[in-house]
Amino acid sequence: MHIDQLIRTRRRTIALIVERDGRLVVRAPLHVTDGQIHKFAESKADWIKAKQAQAKKNSAVARKRYVAGEEFLYLGKAYPLVFVNRQKPALIHDSRFVLAITALPRARQLFVGWYKEQALRVISERVDLYAAKYGYTCRQVKFTSARTRWGSCSPNGNLSFTWRLVMAPLAVIDYVVVHELVHLKVKNHSKNFWTQVGEIMPDYKQYIAWLKANGPFLTLDGGDR
Repeated sequence: MHIDQLIRTRRRTIALIVERDGRLVVRAPLHVTDGQIHKFAESKADWIKAKQAQAKKNSAVARKRYVAGEEFLYLGKAYPLVFVNRQKPALIHDSRFVLAITALPRARQLFVGWYKEQALRVISERVDLYAAKYGYTCRQVKFTSARTRWGSCSPNGNLSFTWRLVMAPLAVIDYVVVHELVHLKVKNHSKNFWTQVGEIMPDYKQYIAWLKANGPFLTLDGGDR
């Protein structure tokens, strides 16, 4: 098992980290020998190879080219892009994404703006729905351009979500919303936290798995992450 970088610190245990580019980084205590480190890495070979395979898959996601027929995700469904000579607004979504050909130079900007508008509408509605139903109080909902962090909960009770999440199916969005709402009361990922998530959404594990498998595709940037 090839180790790309070994970092020794005063930590107590060995940590294996597979970076986004597939590199294996090991953080180890000062007193642990190289042999012990390699033996530990070999014992975790299956896990390391699986993580490296996922990293390779993630990097293979193509950057959007904004050409006719290319598909863009919205609420878990893929819609093709078509062009028209002119229209206002320049980007419209119905059963397709329709873009004015004159707006092609700013296509990415238009898509990002459109996704942000939808995220504000859809995710805010889901937060309000679940908060009211299960007795949570959220001070404010914010939106970010995070690439891998789907949501977060601040100490002062604000929730943040990446606009990219609106590309996912509604059930997956609901899971992330519930996850962050529960953090308003339980600040960690303890057994109690997951119990409360499960009481609201018993099948939450399948949505975690969906995000792990499909999260890299919720982007306009492809491998440039």
